[in-house]
Amino acid sequence: MKKSYAILTKAKLLTSPQMDRTLPRGSVRSLRTSSPILGHHPSSSPAPITLLLSSLISFHNNTFSKSTMEKQPQDIKEAGKDQLREGFCKEAYDYKSPKGVSDYILPHILNLYASRAMPQDFEIYAPNATFEDPLMCAHGVKQIKSAFYSLAKVFSESRIVDYTIKENEISRGKTEILIDNKQYYKFLGKDIDVISLIKLYTEDGKVVRHEDWWDKKPLWNRETVTMPLVGRIVETTRRASMLATHALMRFGKDPNM
Repeated sequence: MKKSYAILTKAKLLTSPQMDRTLPRGSVRSLRTSSPILGHHPSSSPAPITLLLSSLISFHNNTFSKSTMEKQPQDIKEAGKDQLREGFCKEAYDYKSPKGVSDYILPHILNLYASRAMPQDFEIYAPNATFEDPLMCAHGVKQIKSAFYSLAKVFSESRIVDYTIKENEISRGKTEILIDNKQYYKFLGKDIDVISLIKLYTEDGKVVRHEDWWDKKPLWNRETVTMPLVGRIVETTRRASMLATHALMRFGKDPNM
C-alpha cells in the first residue's frame, strides 16, 4: 500500500501545472518510452498520463483484492464464533430443568390434608404403601383412602397453611421428601394448629411410606421407645384405630362425586 501511495503521489506531481511548466517535453517522452511501470509503447499509444493512471488503478485493485482475501478467512472465523455463541444462547434459553418427584406429589398431598381428596390424588401411592401418624397406621392404598376421607367427617376445616419442602435422592429411583409444615384444623368450633414434619419415601416416583410427625417428634413404635412393650402397645392401638376408621369409611370406597 505504501508503494501504491508513492506512485499515486508521483502521478499527481507529473500532471500538476507546475511540473508541466518545469519539465521539458523530452522528459514526458522518456517516461512514455522507458518507464519501468509501463514498458515500451509506440508513439501511437494513448497519452502517457492515461496509461500511468490505468496502471496505478490496476495495481491498486490487485492489492485490495489480496488484502480482502487475507481478511476473508478471519471474517468467516468471527462469523462462525458469532453463530456458535448464538447457538449456545438459544440452547440455554430452550433448556428446561427436569421436575423433581416432589413437584408431582406435593399438589396431591395438599389436597389430602385439605379434606378435598379425589380418587386420582391417591395415585401417588404404591399399592403396598403405608401411612402413619400418632393416631393411625394404614397399610395399603384403601386404608390410606379411609384415613384421609375421614378428615372431612371429623373436622369442619383442615389444611396445610404453611410449608417448606426438601427433596433428597437416596439412590437411583429412590427419594426422601421432607415437608416442614403447619397444619390447621377446626374441631367443634375450636381452632387447632399442629406443627408437623411429613416424611415421604418414594420409589420410581411412587410413595411407599408416608409418615406424619406431629411436633416433629418420631412416631412411637417398638424401635423408637426405650421399652419395646410400650412400643408394641402403641402400635396395636394405632392399628385398631385405623381398622375401625377403615370400616366406618366403607373400607376405602371412593365417595360419590
